[in-house]
Amino acid sequence: MRKIAIGSDHAGFPYKQPVIDWLTTNGFEVKDFGTYSADSADYADFAHPVASGVESKEFEKGVLLCGSGQGVCITANKHQGVRAALVWDLPLAPLARQHNDANVICFPVRFIELETALASLEAFLSTEFEGGRHQTRVDKISC
Repeated sequence: MRKIAIGSDHAGFPYKQPVIDWLTTNGFEVKDFGTYSADSADYADFAHPVASGVESKEFEKGVLLCGSGQGVCITANKHQGVRAALVWDLPLAPLARQHNDANVICFPVRFIELETALASLEAFLSTEFEGGRHQTRVDKISC
């Protein structure tokens, strides 16, 4: 079974359970790293454990949600081997996989409809990395 890590701050919280439901319905095992309410919370407290789990390969992919998507994306990308992509429209999701070998998808909940987020997640999880000329570029990302 494919294992996915998920986390959100308070702004991302409204989409977290629908995303978890979609993932479990589609055969994924999900680990929820919080937050567990709409009370104000710091995005880094949830982005770091998700990114650590992907970095260690405990989880195949990660999903992060916050208001703009920027905070969780910036935080996750501090981890070596994590390539977090901010996705706010469907065409960005497969490109993040094909060209960047992204392994964490970040959604800006205040700027994306739930249906678009779910369709983007499906595209992200079903798209393979193209390698080739893109591998050379991905190899230059880590410090």
